[in-house]
Amino acid sequence: MAIASPSLTRPLHKSFIPKYPCLSHHLHFRPSLHCSSQPFHRFTVKATSAVALEPDLSTRQNQTVETDLFACPVCYEPLIRKGPPGLNLEAIYRSGFKCKKCNKTYSSKDVYLDLTITAGLRDYTEVKPVGTELFRSPFVSFLYERGWRQNFTRSGFPGPDEEFRMAQEYFKPAEGGILVDVSCGSGLFSRKFAKSGTYSGVIALDFSENMLRQCNDFIKQDASLLASNIALVRADVSRLPFSSGSIDAVHAGAALHCWPSPSNAFAEISRVLRSGGVFVGSTFLRYTSSTPWIVRPLRERALQGYNYLTEEEIEDVCTSSGLTNFSKKVQQAFIMFSAQKP
Repeated sequence: MAIASPSLTRPLHKSFIPKYPCLSHHLHFRPSLHCSSQPFHRFTVKATSAVALEPDLSTRQNQTVETDLFACPVCYEPLIRKGPPGLNLEAIYRSGFKCKKCNKTYSSKDVYLDLTITAGLRDYTEVKPVGTELFRSPFVSFLYERGWRQNFTRSGFPGPDEEFRMAQEYFKPAEGGILVDVSCGSGLFSRKFAKSGTYSGVIALDFSENMLRQCNDFIKQDASLLASNIALVRADVSRLPFSSGSIDAVHAGAALHCWPSPSNAFAEISRVLRSGGVFVGSTFLRYTSSTPWIVRPLRERALQGYNYLTEEEIEDVCTSSGLTNFSKKVQQAFIMFSAQKP
């Protein structure tokens, strides 16, 4: 992405709204301008004529907008949006989305926008590995911020506030852009990113329906978040519903050990990041360089069922996915790392 002037990253002034009546002054824009100084900030919004959607979508208010932010998880084509503009809960809930290539429709039938490949299927069901299915449980989703997450400090996690501060340091090159918090759980960090005002939009993304419902419950308790640019999206981390090179920052807090295939997820994250975009993740390590050799087989056996990696493996999969400038901070079994899309 590129930027010509810092002023272009601020919210669009109301005086410009008459030119684009379908756009809200609450939406942040990053114009598609290219110059050689800094490879940052591109936000493309294209006006388009009305598109025939499903009957329940055709009654939505406002004009149809074609945006390159959300894309079809099947073919990665940008989705046609019908409804009020904006990256916030109310606007997303009242909007319908349709892929103009494969003709599939998506909507927020619950509190989140379902952009999984299986969205809308009636007869087909799919069961994920135990590590994934566990967090789809209403019970675990309820407990996550009520005791579950607090136990991570025993493994060296410094705590949510310090982890957020560390992530913000890594994300400085992406300030003003769109951040996707993948495997966001109940939105612990999604809400912090949104409240910081650092980003033009935050997308809380998880595969668990109940985690997203719990995230919505927390958001409803905070009036400032209800008015912020935050969206809840259900999606698979190995099939992210965004166009290639459209996202500025991706965060994955204490998540990648639960992914069925970390390598596929890293490749997807690399695909959706723009040039210069930043990926920050944290997880439990299988063991560290200081772990005695006699203990390592015991830890491997005890941690079966999850994809706990080593420092070297994390750097290796980042590199193989096309990410560079790998950096890490390690404390006991905790690691936070950062990598960048060249």
